[in-house]
Amino acid sequence: MIICTNCKHENLEGTLFCGECGIQVIDLNPIVTHNIPPEQQEQTVLKTTQHLSAPEDLNAWAALHIVDSGQFVPLLDRDEITLGRVSDAQPILPDIDLTPYKAYSNGVSRLHAALKRKGKQVVLSDLGTSNGTYVNGKRLEPNTDQPLQHGDTIVLGNLKLQIFFNNH
Repeated sequence: MIICTNCKHENLEGTLFCGECGIQVIDLNPIVTHNIPPEQQEQTVLKTTQHLSAPEDLNAWAALHIVDSGQFVPLLDRDEITLGRVSDAQPILPDIDLTPYKAYSNGVSRLHAALKRKGKQVVLSDLGTSNGTYVNGKRLEPNTDQPLQHGDTIVLGNLKLQIFFNNH
């Protein structure tokens, strides 16, 4: 059994993501760290991750790369996916809970953004949040679709993500 470090759920051997909270339980790509001066951090992150692709082992149409942790979150096989965080007594839950990635402290709303597949195109829209949603540094207008490309940087509040599409 593999014990999730986040929620302590017991997962079967070979599991990549916790069946309870969705956090990555097996490190697919070991992270190598380097000391980078703060003024170069943003440029270095973009340069080193722009050629990454969603891990093929995930069998997902796409994955979100959590920049701060280096983890990948596979996207569900749906045409619309909400992103946000879980809160006590919240009647509506996001499809992808970003709570394990410090969503609350990074200003992610409970229902922050929506990813939608429209044919071969994927779009992101902000769901009227106060802390905003950004794609490649540009703030999105609420409830307006923004087309996404492989490797685009998405910021929900202050939580940095990148989206990678599988070529399957």
